[in-house]
Amino acid sequence: MTKGPILIDLEEGEGTRPGPDAVPPVPDPEEPDGRAPEGRAMQTLAGLAARRPSWLARAFWTLLAAVIAAAVSVAAWDFAAAMIARHRLLGYAVAGLLLALVAVLAAIALREAAGFARLRRIDRLQRAAARARSDADLSAAREVTGRLDRLYAGREDTRWGRARLAERGHEQFDAAGLLDLAEAELLAPLDTAAAAEVQAAARQVAAATALVPLALVDVVAALGANMRMIRRIAEIYGGRAGTLGSWRLARAVLTHLVATGAVAVGDDLLGSIAGGGLVSKLSRRFGEGLVNGALTARVGVAAMEVCRPVSFGAGRRPSVSGLVKRALTGLFGQS
Repeated sequence: MTKGPILIDLEEGEGTRPGPDAVPPVPDPEEPDGRAPEGRAMQTLAGLAARRPSWLARAFWTLLAAVIAAAVSVAAWDFAAAMIARHRLLGYAVAGLLLALVAVLAAIALREAAGFARLRRIDRLQRAAARARSDADLSAAREVTGRLDRLYAGREDTRWGRARLAERGHEQFDAAGLLDLAEAELLAPLDTAAAAEVQAAARQVAAATALVPLALVDVVAALGANMRMIRRIAEIYGGRAGTLGSWRLARAVLTHLVATGAVAVGDDLLGSIAGGGLVSKLSRRFGEGLVNGALTARVGVAAMEVCRPVSFGAGRRPSVSGLVKRALTGLFGQS
């Protein structure tokens, strides 16, 4: 057995070979070309929402729904009539159940119509406030604040803000000052609640798309989280919508983002995620999750702009980068 150190003669050039610390990282198999994360789930979702169906597709689905509704109605009527002919009491019971079903469907239709009416009310109020501010019309601004008071009259969480607005509103002698006061006293708490919903949705989308490796599951998760976020924001601002209203509102928000190019992943978006350095330190999947979360924050800010009864004044629009940092900092550990 040999004792002492063993000396191995290196061949020429072997001493200059790079060590393990200098070996380049193994490329991610999901993205062999080395491109930066681009938020595919949110990009796909926005593209699907912004795509307008052709008139032929709309006519097809409308006629198909009408035919199915007619067929179901005739089949239900024949079924009830046959049951009455075979067994009178049982037939009447089935007919009563069918009438109850029709009543429930009518109630659902009325709720959807009421949701659309609330959204139209918010939209008209937003346009009236914009006209009052642009025209410097104090009387129109006072009318807007009165409509705001009536809109939130039944909500306990706005009682203090409405009281402050009524107390200090007469002190304002210009439209912009009165609308700014309404924002500060009445809408600021609602903005805080809506921003919390945006941050929660951004965290959820980031975690779901980072941890679920399946191709379409992340799109479904992003769709569900964004739909819930948009619906909650609408409820916060008093524009609670039904199922169809939520779909229409979500499509309007995402179409606006696509039209303005806000779903594009630029340096400003990557820079908002921990200075942009975190994405390069994480795996491809985690980077996709962070970018999808940041894009969800953009969707949330756009939803706030659409659902808010008064457009954001100067300096009051929430910062997307600030929301992203508060929502995603520490989600996957410190960078």
